[in-house]
Amino acid sequence: MAIIQTLPTAVVHLIAAGEVIDSLAAATRELLENSIDAQATRINISVWTETLSIQVSDNGCGISVEDLTLAATPHTTSKIHTEQDLHQINSLGFRGEALQSLAQLADLQICSRLNNREALDNSGWQANYDHMGNVQEIGAVALSPGTVVTVRHLFANLPARLEKLPVISQQLRKIQLAIQQMSIAHPHITWQADLDDRNWFAIWAGTGMHDILPQIISSIKSGDLVNGESSIDPHSYIQLTLGLPDRISRYRPDWVKVAINGRFVQFPEMEQTIFAALARTLPSRRYPICVAHLHISPDCVDWNRHPAKNEIYLHELDRWRDRLSALITQTLQTGGISSSAAVHQLLRVAEPTQSYNPSSPSQPLQPVKAIAQVHDTYILAEHPAGLWLIEQHVADERILFEQIEHQWQIIAIEEPIILKNLSELRVERLQAISIEIEPFGENLWAVRSIPQILIDRADIPSILLELSLQDDLLAAKATAACRSAIRNGTALDLLAMQDIVDRWQNTRNPHTCPHGRPICLSLESTQLARFFKRNWIIGKS
Repeated sequence: MAIIQTLPTAVVHLIAAGEVIDSLAAATRELLENSIDAQATRINISVWTETLSIQVSDNGCGISVEDLTLAATPHTTSKIHTEQDLHQINSLGFRGEALQSLAQLADLQICSRLNNREALDNSGWQANYDHMGNVQEIGAVALSPGTVVTVRHLFANLPARLEKLPVISQQLRKIQLAIQQMSIAHPHITWQADLDDRNWFAIWAGTGMHDILPQIISSIKSGDLVNGESSIDPHSYIQLTLGLPDRISRYRPDWVKVAINGRFVQFPEMEQTIFAALARTLPSRRYPICVAHLHISPDCVDWNRHPAKNEIYLHELDRWRDRLSALITQTLQTGGISSSAAVHQLLRVAEPTQSYNPSSPSQPLQPVKAIAQVHDTYILAEHPAGLWLIEQHVADERILFEQIEHQWQIIAIEEPIILKNLSELRVERLQAISIEIEPFGENLWAVRSIPQILIDRADIPSILLELSLQDDLLAAKATAACRSAIRNGTALDLLAMQDIVDRWQNTRNPHTCPHGRPICLSLESTQLARFFKRNWIIGKS
């Protein structure tokens, strides 16, 4: 008796449906991708938790009545036609499985009207499908141009699957996250979401990712974000939206995101590139906000890695990582110094009866003139757009840190430096950064090489002890820069102040020191004029 048998078609379809649609969020994602592929500029989503039902309506191109009859049958799609098309994917959907899977798992209805005035038939049509994806009934319906897809009673025919679903709050959170990510990748679209017949949330269209992120992350304010773009070739480029490290950060690495051709993906290699490029720009245990959207020639991306299409194979990965890292560095350099929240609050308090709009993201760094030193700690500098107050120690620390990164050198010393009571771990940490250290007696250690930057310092032993507390080379370099920088309380002449200002402006990240402290407080001329009411006309009420 044969043990291996061919599975019935209905079973095959259920298995495929389980791979494509495994949750309410997955069903929503597939429908939203179809709306985006239909070039919609407005998408409405309705979710009913009690019946596990969803409806997605859009103002996209619509579906003809002929195509409606085929839409939910297995492996039917308008996105690809040949084997070669699999290597030239220009759409979010392409497998032709989503609607078929939804028909298998729920009650599926599609209403659509072509958004084309030149079409021979501009009527709206409504189609209801059975669980094999075949049309049960079809008829005319009054409808605005676009498409409305309704999925009712998801998984009702699979009670075991229904019982294993996550709690509804988790499913709703995944739906919200999917919409947020799509809105960032497609900022020209307006989104409206309803939950159980009540307004849930809305995301309004903008000109770029920087217009969408503040709608999603409430802590982001005007001036917190900078944008960058880099062309790779005529068909490929990178768009970047980055939170300025002196203005905004997160407790978790939850907003380091990478999108490829309109879809966010899990891409650890690119995420690590972002973290590396922003290393030593934020305080300890804080994480950046950074969204990178890579627009890549379709023949360089392979989407056939995961059924959810959230993982890819990318040709020339190292090349893209290098370009992304360079773009982050360039964006930090040209991102400018923006006015702090404290300055905005001061002006709000000073003008309680007037509305106040924070300034837009500031312009790239410009040459500035050091004019004074305040409390032997801060350098007061004048630039065309206002005044900067620069803390001399952290500015010099940033300068030295970036020099050390490129010129880290351990040199031998004639007379060893003796350290006491080092643990084995602290000795290993010093050896890990190439410092030569050896036992010199009971609880004594002889250090025979040190970082070159520490030569001629009187407090070398204490600096070495501090270096032995650092977990990695980058942290050790930051410590060396901090201990070597000009101390606050040191009087400087104008030439010394100007030298610090000039060298600080040329660093890769002029916003923070290697430990994440802000370097500069900006007060713009427009803010000064507003504070002193320079826009008043004397003699008029």
